[in-house]
This record gives sequence, structure tokens and C-alpha cells, in this order.
Amino acid sequence: MTPPEEGDTRTVERTFTSEDVRQFADLSGDEQPRHLEPDEEGRLLVHGLLTATLPTEIGADLQVLGRSMAFDFHAPVYTGETVTCEMTVESVDEREDRYDVAASVTCRNGDDETVLTGEVDGLVWK
Repeated sequence: MTPPEEGDTRTVERTFTSEDVRQFADLSGDEQPRHLEPDEEGRLLVHGLLTATLPTEIGADLQVLGRSMAFDFHAPVYTGETVTCEMTVESVDEREDRYDVAASVTCRNGDDETVLTGEVDGLVWK
């Protein structure tokens, strides 16, 4: 496995469905009406932490074991919207048995509006 390198950028895109939101509500126990009752346009509000699974998908692709994650949620995400998430590796520090990795994250909706930003720290085992 080749470790991530500083400057590496990865992108993932997803359109959340009502079924995604309902399953996440069941799993997380967050069954607030705002997530389970459609708005006037028939959409559900996507849980913030469900949106935050986008950077974790990228981290999994890089085989990063997350140690800390900090996210800021800037705008709501609704079912049917496509969200694109970009993760950029900011630093990689080699250790005897692992690589310590720090990355920044930005997720945008189809209108190019930032919906989530964050910082992720983790490690990749050698």
C-alpha cells in the first residue's frame, strides 16, 4: 500500500435519498421530525453526521484510521441534492510503524455552496 502524500486530493460525490435518511435515523436514534417529515418540496433534511460520512468514505479509500474529526456545518443538505466532498492531505509524518495523516475537507452542494468543512487526523499503518 502506498501511503497518502501531502497534497493528495480525493473527491467523492453522493446524492442522499429518503431511504438513506430514514436508515440513518433508525441507526443513530436521531428521529427528529425535521429529518423524517418532508418539507414543502417533499425533501428530507439530511443529518449532519450522515453528510459527514462522505469524508469517512474517502478516508476508508486511503486506509486511514481516524483519530479525530472536527466538522463545521454551514448549510443544510436535503435529499435529492448532490453533494461533492473533497479531502486534501495537508501533512504526512512517518513514524516507525505508521504514517500520521492530517487532512482538510470541504463539501459543496450542486449550487457550489459550502455545506461542510472540517479537519481530520488519523493514521495509516505500515
